[in-house]
Amino acid sequence: MSQTFIKDLTQFVNQEVILKGWLNHKRSSGSITFLELRDGSGFIQCVVSKNDISEEMWEQVEKTTQESSVEISGIVSKHPKQEGVFELQVKNFKLIQQAIDYPISPKEHGPEFLMDNRHLWLRSKKQWAILRVRDVIITAINEYLHQEGFIKVDAPIFTPNACEGTTTLFPVPYFDEGIAYLSQSGQLYIEAAIASVGRCYDFGPVFRAEKSKTKRHLSEFWMMDAEGAFIEHEENLKIQEGLIKYIIKKCLVECTVEFGILERNTEPLKKVLEKSFTRLTYKEAINKLQSLGSDIKYGEDLGNDDEGLLTQDSEVPVFIEKWDKNIKPFYMKIDPEDDSRVLNDDLIGIEGAGEIIGGSQREDDFDLLLSRIKQSGMSEKEYSWYLDLRKYGSVPHSGFGIGVERMVRWMTGVEHIRECIPFPRTINRLKP
Repeated sequence: MSQTFIKDLTQFVNQEVILKGWLNHKRSSGSITFLELRDGSGFIQCVVSKNDISEEMWEQVEKTTQESSVEISGIVSKHPKQEGVFELQVKNFKLIQQAIDYPISPKEHGPEFLMDNRHLWLRSKKQWAILRVRDVIITAINEYLHQEGFIKVDAPIFTPNACEGTTTLFPVPYFDEGIAYLSQSGQLYIEAAIASVGRCYDFGPVFRAEKSKTKRHLSEFWMMDAEGAFIEHEENLKIQEGLIKYIIKKCLVECTVEFGILERNTEPLKKVLEKSFTRLTYKEAINKLQSLGSDIKYGEDLGNDDEGLLTQDSEVPVFIEKWDKNIKPFYMKIDPEDDSRVLNDDLIGIEGAGEIIGGSQREDDFDLLLSRIKQSGMSEKEYSWYLDLRKYGSVPHSGFGIGVERMVRWMTGVEHIRECIPFPRTINRLKP
């Protein structure tokens, strides 16, 4: 027999199968031992009766410890008390490697201890569930964008300049070329690609050297940036809303087991699918925040508390659009109806999720873009290639970026973003 995966056991009721994996938990009751096995695809209880296996195998069962690797064969049976749950009645048992003194016991551990042992903590049920939700989210992003006519175009990670200045970028010595930077966004490069493929996106790690210690910030994280030719502000918002709803739908269908492990209340997510997202202009958002007691002033960025105030009574995410141009990057298009603001948006998630998406229509006029670059104190020479895009067949175009870890944090309901990426990098953590 070849290996069977736990996720497929519904197809093998009353049949003998071979499972390979790790011991998650063990408890004994005299001559019967219950083993909870994990094989990556799921979890199952394996029932071992001393009378049904050899004495040698029973000795191996007794010495098997948490996180030991094993190979087990047995008959798949329905759980006697739980509908839709299955067990394995063990016939053969093989201990592959005995784990000695596994450091993460079932007792409570502090976050620093768990982060120091992140390479092992990933094996826990909660982390298993988060990783699988993350995978579903990434798959959903790729599926939705392809349905909308976008193709994946990879942008470089080493860049000579930045989308929004270099104050929050990591500088890297780059041979004889001087200083390069680790990318904070692939946006400028995929703007170049739309003249070839029309609609495209890149998807990969990005880096920001912000000295932030909040529950929402990482130094290295995964970002999807999308860009589309002939897409203007309104259509850009429509695509963003469609993406969020597509991700939620997919998670609700495919992550029921994971949500159960995480004790995630999915009712708020279901309600998001029932209505259109709320829209506020930046000015309207500032006025609303001030009326709610915030001391924010016009021309300031929104803080975490402000984002929470704006969504505290909302069942759907909130678009904050048309921000003051003085607090936004040079590449955003000036609103033709009000030249003090730009055609952009930040999408704020509910349940304390914070900013999930940032997007804008891009400035497609050469002279206006050059003027914004100069006003921002940037080098015309360094951005000459970007200006070329406005000299040869410039068109209206828009795009947006979504942070994967922010989305994982919202979907799973976990408190801290460090749990939303396999190996987090923060201002005080580089290992493991």
